Amino acid sequence: MQERGGFQLRTFAFIDRMQPQYAAFMGTLMNGDMPTAGQAELYVEVAPGNAIYRIADIALKSSDVRPGMQLVERQFGILELHARSQEAIRSAASAMLESLELNEEDRLAAQIVSTQVISNVDPYQAQLVNQMRRGSMIVPGEAMLVMEIAPAGYACLAANEAEKAADIKLVSISSIGPAGRIIVSGTESQVQTARDAVIQSIGAIRGRPGQ
Repeated sequence: MQERGGFQLRTFAFIDRMQPQYAAFMGTLMNGDMPTAGQAELYVEVAPGNAIYRIADIALKSSDVRPGMQLVERQFGILELHARSQEAIRSAASAMLESLELNEEDRLAAQIVSTQVISNVDPYQAQLVNQMRRGSMIVPGEAMLVMEIAPAGYACLAANEAEKAADIKLVSISSIGPAGRIIVSGTESQVQTARDAVIQSIGAIRGRPGQ
């Protein structure tokens, strides 16, 4: 059922409460309604990409939610929804799944592809990372956590959970493509706490194996 006609539910990630840095960062990516801290969010990624149009139509007509992003890239379709009410997001999610004749567990399971903690970041590497960031800047001497997650959409959940768990700086989120990536910085203790929280939250996502 989950891949009938070639359809694949890749990411189906519910975020209960967007953290301040995360919400601000996502606002730099949106071309629709801008999210704010404290809102609930649903991030959906499907293949083939064009399927996202029908899914967005169903969600928006079923519940009082707002779309921040609707994107069809080379391989996948992406939809971001947010609302003040968690119930509104859950209602939209239920409507989507019902229309697709799927359960939440029919999404792909999330996996952490790689994890790196770099201590005492060199000034030259800090400058290289800062060139591509939309969030905070890394200061030389800080520790940096880089985590790669698949499917890519789960990087959003990972970033939000990292901010919940530790007083880190959110530097970058990449949530499009086969795999996603987050970069955060802080003290070594802070980034290790963030890493552990992400590992726990990603490990709790139930889904089917795939890529």
